[in-house]
Amino acid sequence: MLELMDLGHGYESRDWLFRHVSHTVSAGQVTAVLGPNGNGKSTLLRCAAGLLRPREGQVRSATAVGYVPQIGHTVFAYRALDMVLMGRARHVAMFSVPGREDEAASYRALERVGAAHLAEHAFDTLSGGERQLVLIARAVASDSRTLVLDEPCSALDLRNQSTVLGLLRDLADEGMGVLITTHHPDHAREIADHALLMGNGAGVVSGPTAQVLDDTALGELYGVNARTFTFTDNGHVRHVIATWRRDESSSEGT
Repeated sequence: MLELMDLGHGYESRDWLFRHVSHTVSAGQVTAVLGPNGNGKSTLLRCAAGLLRPREGQVRSATAVGYVPQIGHTVFAYRALDMVLMGRARHVAMFSVPGREDEAASYRALERVGAAHLAEHAFDTLSGGERQLVLIARAVASDSRTLVLDEPCSALDLRNQSTVLGLLRDLADEGMGVLITTHHPDHAREIADHALLMGNGAGVVSGPTAQVLDDTALGELYGVNARTFTFTDNGHVRHVIATWRRDESSSEGT
C-alpha cells in the first residue's frame, strides 16, 4: 500500500540523516520505526506521507495516506469535532461544506479513540494527550487506507496508550497499512509486524519484529543494556522490556 524505495534525506546544515531505506507497508500490517533522537525517524515519516520530498529515492502509494504529527496546534478556536471533520476534506466536493454523514463519521472516529466526550471542547484548551487522540481520530475519519503516525502514544497516559495501540492493531487487522514511530520497544513488540531500526551511522536494519528487535539489537541501538521478560496474560503473550545504563568500565552494566 505504501512503498519506500531507496529513500535518503538530509538537510543543508548536516550530512545525510538516512540513506537507502527501502520498505513496503502492506495492507493488514503495522511497521514500527525505532531509533535514538536525531536519526531521522520523523523526517522519514514526513517523506512517507508525501509532506517532504526526499533528496533521493521515491515513495509510491496505492491509496490515500492519513498523517498524524507528534504535536498539533491551531490558531483558531476550533471544536475538537471540527478538527476531526477536516479529515473528511477529500470526501467533500469543491465549494461544498461537510454534510451529516461527514459529521457522523467524525463523531464515530472520536468514539473509536475514546474521545467522544471532547467533541464540543475547543481544541486549543485540550491537554497534549487529548489533542493527540483528536488528531488520530481525524486520520481515522479520513477513511485513508494507509496511516502514518509520528509517536502516536508520546503524550498519552497508560490507559490511552493501550487504547491507541489496540486501535492501530485493529485497523491493520481490518486491512489498513500502518506506519508509526515509537520510543517504546514494548509497543512495537505488541502490535508491529515489522520494525525498522535507525541507528547512529549504522544504516537501517529492517525485518520481522520478532527477529530484529531482540535484546542485543536494542542494546546496540540505544547504547543500553536490555532484557525482555515474556509472560502470558489470558492467552496473550506479553513482553516487558527492562533497560539500564551501561557502566563505562564494565560490559556487565550497573
